[in-house]
Amino acid sequence: MKLVKSRRILLIIFIIALALPCPSPAAELASASTAPAGSPLPLEQLLTPAQPNTSMEEEPAVPAGSGASRSSAQRRKKNKGLSLSQLVRKYPETLKTQGPRRKIIALTFDDVPDPRYTPQLLNVLHKYKVKATFFVVGSRAEKHPALVARMIREGHAVGNHSYNHPEFSKVSMNEFRTQIIRTENIIQLLAGYKPKLIRPPYGDISEPQLKWAKSHGYKLVNWNVDSLDWRGLSKAQVKNNILSRAGRGAIILQHGGGGRGSNLQGSLQALPEIISSLRKRGYSFVTVPQMLQVSKSK
Repeated sequence: MKLVKSRRILLIIFIIALALPCPSPAAELASASTAPAGSPLPLEQLLTPAQPNTSMEEEPAVPAGSGASRSSAQRRKKNKGLSLSQLVRKYPETLKTQGPRRKIIALTFDDVPDPRYTPQLLNVLHKYKVKATFFVVGSRAEKHPALVARMIREGHAVGNHSYNHPEFSKVSMNEFRTQIIRTENIIQLLAGYKPKLIRPPYGDISEPQLKWAKSHGYKLVNWNVDSLDWRGLSKAQVKNNILSRAGRGAIILQHGGGGRGSNLQGSLQALPEIISSLRKRGYSFVTVPQMLQVSKSK
């Protein structure tokens, strides 16, 4: 008899349990998200990897000519925007890729300052008595102002390379203006002038942005010889990429800084031989303002 009663009691408990509502997974996650500080994290959060930092300090800068730039051109085409080559043809006095057809060369270095590479680069230029043009990233200049001051002290020209290296065609007009003005104010404090020259990150810019730059007295400078040194190429590869393409009025792109994990040693090692080879060909080195016969300041 007692056994029968026990079975009945267990059956009643089982039926009541089935009738009670069960919390959904979503409710459990909501509860976990509002857990008090110090309580254990739910398993889902412990197993979710942290999102990577994709700022320029963490990722190598990728110049135009890479897949990133091709996709930008494709997006512009889809949105009926002008391609970079079309912008060069439409605004020849504002967007420059090379200088006059004379035996002069302009060496340009992007993504500076960087304490790993910029001092070595400045040492080579000083030794060979070459003046170059550095395109400065504002956020980096804030961290390493002494390197920008050294560029100015040693007679180099500086230009504006944005504040934190976004792809201009992906940002609003307001953000574009902020990137330019914020960086030029930083450079003015260090160099004593607001640079006239802008090099768009990845060489990419939209027509409305270019028109704004033109109306405010800027000149945009890309390049016609790409070292591709950002790929971590060897000395021989960087040297060949430059010397096989450099000609009258060439604007050569190299880098004086990179993201975490970048390797510009091949570019640094190639530079003395590049300078010597071009001099033997009868070329002289000038800054971009000298080549284009424009003021370095706005």
